[in-house]
Amino acid sequence: MLYLKKLRTILQSNWFYYFLIIFLIIYIFLNTIVIRYETSNPNPDYLEGIITDINFNADNISFILKGGEKARCVYYGNDINFADYLGKKVRVKGSIIPIYNNTIPNTFNYQKYLYNKRIYLNYNVKEVEILKDENLFFKIKKLIYQRIDGITKNDNLSKTYLNLFILGNKDYLSEDLKDIYRVNGIMHLFAISGMHISLFILLLNKILKNFKFKKGFIIAFLGFYSFLVNFTASVLRVVLFYSLKYLFENLQIDLDNQKILFLSLTIILLIEPFMIYDIGLLYSYSIAFALLFFKEKITGNYLQRIFKISFIALTVSLPIAINMNYEINFLSLFLNLLFVPLVSFIIFPLSIITFICSPLLPILKVFLTLLESLNIFFYNYRLTLLIPKMPIILIVLYYLVILIIVKYHKSKGILILTFIVFVNVLIPKLDNNYYVYYLDVGQGDSSLLISPHKEEVIMIDTGGTFKDNYHISKNTITFLKSLGINKIDLLIISHGDVDHAKETLYLLDKFRVNNIILNHNKDNNLEKKIRESGKVNDKYQSKYFSFQNINDYLSANENDSSIITYLKIYNYSFLFLGDISKSIEENLIKDYNLQGNFLKLAHHGSKTSSSEEFLKNFKINLAIISSGRNNMYNHPSKETIENLEKLNIKYLNTQTSGTILLKLRKNDYIVKEYKP
Repeated sequence: MLYLKKLRTILQSNWFYYFLIIFLIIYIFLNTIVIRYETSNPNPDYLEGIITDINFNADNISFILKGGEKARCVYYGNDINFADYLGKKVRVKGSIIPIYNNTIPNTFNYQKYLYNKRIYLNYNVKEVEILKDENLFFKIKKLIYQRIDGITKNDNLSKTYLNLFILGNKDYLSEDLKDIYRVNGIMHLFAISGMHISLFILLLNKILKNFKFKKGFIIAFLGFYSFLVNFTASVLRVVLFYSLKYLFENLQIDLDNQKILFLSLTIILLIEPFMIYDIGLLYSYSIAFALLFFKEKITGNYLQRIFKISFIALTVSLPIAINMNYEINFLSLFLNLLFVPLVSFIIFPLSIITFICSPLLPILKVFLTLLESLNIFFYNYRLTLLIPKMPIILIVLYYLVILIIVKYHKSKGILILTFIVFVNVLIPKLDNNYYVYYLDVGQGDSSLLISPHKEEVIMIDTGGTFKDNYHISKNTITFLKSLGINKIDLLIISHGDVDHAKETLYLLDKFRVNNIILNHNKDNNLEKKIRESGKVNDKYQSKYFSFQNINDYLSANENDSSIITYLKIYNYSFLFLGDISKSIEENLIKDYNLQGNFLKLAHHGSKTSSSEEFLKNFKINLAIISSGRNNMYNHPSKETIENLEKLNIKYLNTQTSGTILLKLRKNDYIVKEYKP
C-alpha cells in the first residue's frame, strides 16, 4: 500500500512530467543524433531473417528481412510467390544496393527514412531459400490476406480498401488517389487510428459484456492487432492509452487523460527513440493532445462537433502538413463533414462486416465507388494555398503560441498563428537573389532558373525515363512548392528526346506551365502532344532573364537541332547546350563570340561533344555535367573528363554532386551541392 501511495503521488505530480519532458529530450538527442549507427555486416555474402513486411511494386517486390539487424530487400522478377513467404525465416543471396540521400532539396529522403527505421542495409536479392515456416501469428496474418484475396478476386477496388481498413496496408492505393485524398485533407481516414480502434473496443465490449476477464482480453486483442498492422504509431497510441487507463483504474490511481496519453508516448519513445521522427506519431499525438485540451470547446450537434474537431486537428498539425505537402486545401474542413461520417459509420464498419460476410461485397463496392467519385469531384474544385517550407524557428514559435492558448485560453492566439503562417509565405518573396539549379534527374537533363523574389521561373528540359509509372518531375514539383512557387513561366525543351522532354506532359497535367518553347526541327510524337497543349509560344518575353536561342543549325539529327540557350545574369553568362555534337560546337566557335562562365556540357558529357577546341574558347568558371549513376552509356566519357582536366576547368557532375545550386548576387556567387 505504501508503494502504491508513493507511485500515486509521483504520477499525479506535475513536476514528474516536467522531468520526463527534459529527460526525453536528452534521451532522444543522445540516441538519435549524437550516436550514429551503421550496419554490422557491410559486405554480406547472404542474409538470414524473417520476412516481416512485403510491398508489391510495379516492377519489383520489396520486403523487410528481420534477422540480426533489419534489411530492406528488393527482388526483380515474378517467379516467386512472395505472398506465401510472409513470416517465414529465409536465407537470401545477392548484393548490396547503395541507399542515397534525396538529391533534390525538400523532397522525400529515403536514406533518412530507412535510417530512422533502423535499416542500414539495402539488398538486391537473387536467390531465396526457406529455412523455417512462419509462427502462429504470421499464419493468422496470412489467412487474413488470403481471405481478402479470396472474397475480392478480380475486384481491385474492394481489395484495396479491405486491405486499408483491416490491415492498414496502403500498398494497393494508387499514387494518384493518395494525392487526391491528401489534397482533400482526408488521408487520415485511411490510417488505422483511434476511430477504428474505438469501434473494435465498442464491439468487443458488447460481445464480451458478461465475460469476467473482458478488459484483459481486449488488451490482448489490441496487442495482437498492433502486430497485424505492423505496430503503427496511431494504433500503439490507442492500445497503450487503453492499457494504461485500465491498469491505473485497477491500482486506483486517478490520472487525467492528458497525463496517461503522455505516459503512453514516453513508453513508445523509451523503447524506440527514432519514433519521434515518425510522421504518423507526430500527427497522432499532436492531434490527440489538442483534442483533450480543447474538449470543452467541442460542443454542439454532430456536424458542429466534427467541424470543430477538424479545425483543431488542422490547426495543431499545420506545420507538419506544410513541411510534408507544402499546401493546404481550404475545403478540407468542410469535406471532413461529409467524409468522416461516410467512412466512420458506413464504409469502415461495412468493410469489417464484409470481411466476415462476403455476400455484402456488392453493397460495399457501391459506397467505395461513391467515396472515390466524390473525392475526384471535389479534388477538381479544390481551393489550395501554397505554403513554402516552414523553418524550425517559426515551427517552434507556432507551437509556443499554441501552448499559450492552452494555458491562458487566449482566443486571439489564432490570429497570431495566422500571422506566423503569413510570415512564412512572405519570407521567400523577400529574397532578391538569382538561383540556378542543375537538377539531378538521373540520366537526363533539367535545370531551373529562379528570379529574385521568386517572381519568374524558367525551366530548361524536364528529364524523363522510359518507365511509364515513374515520374522524376514529382520531385521537381514538390521542390518548387517548397519554395512557394506555384507555376513555371517558361519551359524550354531543347529537343524531343525522352531524357530531356518526357516529363513535360506530366508537368502540364500536375502543375501550372504558362509557356513552352520547342525547337524548330520536325516534331516527334512527344513534341506533337506537347504542341497540342496550346502552351507553345516562341515569342515569350522574360522580365528578369536575358536569354536567346543561338542554334540556327537545323538538321535531320534531333540532337544537333537542340535549342542552345545563352543566358546572362548580372555579369555572368550561361550556356545550356542540349545534346549538340562537335560539329555544332565548331559552328558556334565560328559564328559567335561567346563567353560562358557556367557551361552545361552537351549530351551528358558524351565523347560526341565537348571538344578541347570548343572548351578553350570560353572563360569557364564551372562546367556542369548531368548524368545518371551507373548509367548504361558510361557518361561522362573518359575523353570529356580528360579535356576538362587538361584545361584545368573545374567541373561538377550530378552523378556525384546531386543537384547543383548556383546562388548569384551582383558581385559574387555561391555553389552548393546536394550530394546523394
